[in-house]
Amino acid sequence: MRTRFAASITALALVVAACSSGATASPSAPPTAAPATTAPATSAPATAAPASLTIYGASSLTAVLAKVKTTYEAANPGTTLTISTDSSSALETQIEQGAPADVFLSADTANPQKLVDQGLAVGGITKFAGNLLTVIVPTGNPAGIQTPADLAKSGVKVIAAGDTVPITKYANQLVANLAKQPGYPADFVAKYNANIVSKQANVAAVVSQIALGEGDAAIVYVTDAKTSTNVVPIAVPAAANVLATYSGVVIKASANASAAQAFLAWFAGPSGQAILASFGFLPPS
Repeated sequence: MRTRFAASITALALVVAACSSGATASPSAPPTAAPATTAPATSAPATAAPASLTIYGASSLTAVLAKVKTTYEAANPGTTLTISTDSSSALETQIEQGAPADVFLSADTANPQKLVDQGLAVGGITKFAGNLLTVIVPTGNPAGIQTPADLAKSGVKVIAAGDTVPITKYANQLVANLAKQPGYPADFVAKYNANIVSKQANVAAVVSQIALGEGDAAIVYVTDAKTSTNVVPIAVPAAANVLATYSGVVIKASANASAAQAFLAWFAGPSGQAILASFGFLPPS
């Protein structure tokens, strides 16, 4: 009898041990970053865990990103955004060289696509905004610029950006379009280029030079004219204007890829679009 009792106890112990072992949960797989998309998300709540993110942004987004930082951090307690702005081409080069960015927001699609093509970005590009161009002159307009045609007049000092800066590509397209408009001289492109007296590192520096009276006119984004002081816009013909498309990517080397993807989705979604629109940006095309 004692032998049977001992055997029963032993069997019960083995059953309890087996049940205890079977109740242990298997570790879940780590989360993976959602792939970037080529169109803005329709709904993108910021739900990522708190993280510190470094956002590289085009200089024309400086005012937008200051507002985004305040809004996003308030909506995501514990998350901090570090904002760095410059020309999109300069930022793309820095990322190629290993700069520690989490998200890159460019004034074009070409620079983010370079990172995608090199395997330095997660997924594809996400288009998040559009922008148009205008001519700006200093307050008081000392050169008497009345229309964009005056950019080709002798003695007019035009401020431009460097050759690789997106605003330069867009400005060159605009100048070529203007040359085809009625009332513009056949050599408008050549005369415009001859009037360029300096090339700045980014569009923010171009605007600053005009605001300081260091030049007579410049071609910049419409949003620059709306957010800058001491400059006056001179409208360009709608038929000649150029639509700039802005896009972003999550950087593959990011230590917080999931949080970076959540931020980019939020920025391209309704909340980010509302902020962009308040500064004069258009929806992406």
